[in-house]
Amino acid sequence: MHNHGSTGKNISWEKTIAHVVDELCKPESYGAVIHSHEHGTAMPEVESLHDAMDMLRAILFPGYFGPSEINPDTMQYHIGSFLDSVARNFVEQIRRGFCFFCEKGRSEKCVDCERQSSAMTSKLIQSLPEIRRLLATDVEAAYEGDPAAGSSDETIFSYPSLRAMTHHRIAHELYKLEVPLIPRIISEMAHSTTGIDIHPGAEIGEQFFMDHGTGIVIGETCVIGKNVRVYQGVTLGAKSFPLDDEGNPIKGIPRHPIVEDDVVIYSGATILGRITIGKGSVIGGNVWLLNSVPPGSKVAMNRPKESHFEDGSGI
Repeated sequence: MHNHGSTGKNISWEKTIAHVVDELCKPESYGAVIHSHEHGTAMPEVESLHDAMDMLRAILFPGYFGPSEINPDTMQYHIGSFLDSVARNFVEQIRRGFCFFCEKGRSEKCVDCERQSSAMTSKLIQSLPEIRRLLATDVEAAYEGDPAAGSSDETIFSYPSLRAMTHHRIAHELYKLEVPLIPRIISEMAHSTTGIDIHPGAEIGEQFFMDHGTGIVIGETCVIGKNVRVYQGVTLGAKSFPLDDEGNPIKGIPRHPIVEDDVVIYSGATILGRITIGKGSVIGGNVWLLNSVPPGSKVAMNRPKESHFEDGSGI
């Protein structure tokens, strides 16, 4: 019988921990993974951004999220209070995002970061009426595009497409303002919750709906028109990076698909490169597409071949 409480020849945890601490604190160990800001500014706080996004959802969809007692008589009070908290939160987190990318070796503090953070937050706040208008069209698309949707209320409250698009439309606005880091964090919040991965740079028009949604990937330079419906597992991605003369990937060039208005893309389709899917096209499930298709196209996999096996032959 083993005596688990005895010390005898048991491992000396103090020595083990001391040894591992020494190893982890060697510059050659942490050099490639450490982030330390010279001015001592903290990194963006994901939990604070979660709080801000919860308040923005309550602002954009009053009554569905946030205080359930909100009504037209109390709306100004609740929205005003939330907006004040959101503004303060974003000013601080955007400032931290700027500091995250400060050039190493700078001895002076960035006196402009606070001003830029305030200006960008102000522009985000001013964009909220337009963001709500776009989301209202996404709600309409979800209800009309899914026979299983019992009501628009159901789509707002429970559909992953609406959560992902709420995050995306806010993240995209910040992306357009050239806010560093924060848009990607906001996108990844929705990605981790819904399984839908939309880069904040993607341009998405009105009435966009992702049915089921799990596994959808939409790349940074993708452009999607109005009234587009996409099913689970669809990838709107890029082909291999082109390389410069020194063999480094060339970034910042359009490399993802353009999807025109009224397109439907069924589950598992993979569409790669800067190609155009013409207006009104239907792309079938599991299609692998590397070339543009004209408006009104219907693209499908070859029909499966039916085979018959007898007496144990075949698969």
